[in-house]
This record gives sequence, C-alpha cells and structure tokens, in this order.
Amino acid sequence: MEDTKALFSTEDWFNKLQDNGYRLTETRRAVVETMANSDRVLDPTQIFDLARERCASLGLVTVYRTLAKLEELSLIQRVHQSDGCHAYFPAVEGHQHMVICQDCGRVEYFMGDALDNLMDRVSQESGYLIHDHWLQLFGVCACCQKSSDEN
Repeated sequence: MEDTKALFSTEDWFNKLQDNGYRLTETRRAVVETMANSDRVLDPTQIFDLARERCASLGLVTVYRTLAKLEELSLIQRVHQSDGCHAYFPAVEGHQHMVICQDCGRVEYFMGDALDNLMDRVSQESGYLIHDHWLQLFGVCACCQKSSDEN
C-alpha cells in the first residue's frame, strides 16, 4: 500500500479558501482543521462531532457548506460509502485508488492501472468514450480484523 501525503497543509487550505473569497470564521476553521488532519473517511455527522470539540458554536449547516467549498476546490474528495451515504477524505496527489475499512474508516491507497482492458470492454459494450475512473474498495483492515479475532 502507498503512503500518500495530503495534497496541502492546513495553512495551504486556509490560504486557498481565502484566495477564493471564502471568509474563515472560527467555525469554518474547525471544520477545515478536522478534515485536513484526518486519516480516516469522515461523514458530515462525524466531522460535526469532531469539529465541535474545537468550536462549540459550530452548526451542521456550516459543516455542509464548508465541505461543498472544500470539494469544489479539490481539497477533499468524496467517498461513496457502501451504506449509500457520503464521507470525505483529504485529497492526495495523482491518480490513486483507495481501499476503505468499513469498521474504522481507515484509508489506504494503492496504485494500479490494470483496468485498461475492463475500461476498453465497457467502452465497446456501452458506446461511451471513457475518460477517467475512480476505484474504491471496501473491506476490513488488519487492525479491525485483529480486534475482532480477540473478542
């Protein structure tokens, strides 16, 4: 698995938001810091709970609005959870695939473009001209498997 670094530091996130006309209030800073420092996928409710530890006056609407702006600026990426809800994770450089733990939300990245044959077949069968792909695999990480075995 790849050890992949987040695309920007927290200060870079603040600067990019401000450069795009986004005012950085205390509540928005709490959301940005929570996301920028996450090593797990987080859904909006988890972000809200964690960010409220930094700023008690945070509202859920601020979380959703800040997430939308962060995604628009490519600072975070949306993760489609197996339960149908969205979660978010700091964006990384380059084209990466991810495997996500369904128990703890941990994310690991892996390389591999051995999908060319599959994309060619899908393109031929569907008539689509495929430009890109995004692969997310879901499972249970080694730490959670170990915890499960111990119980």
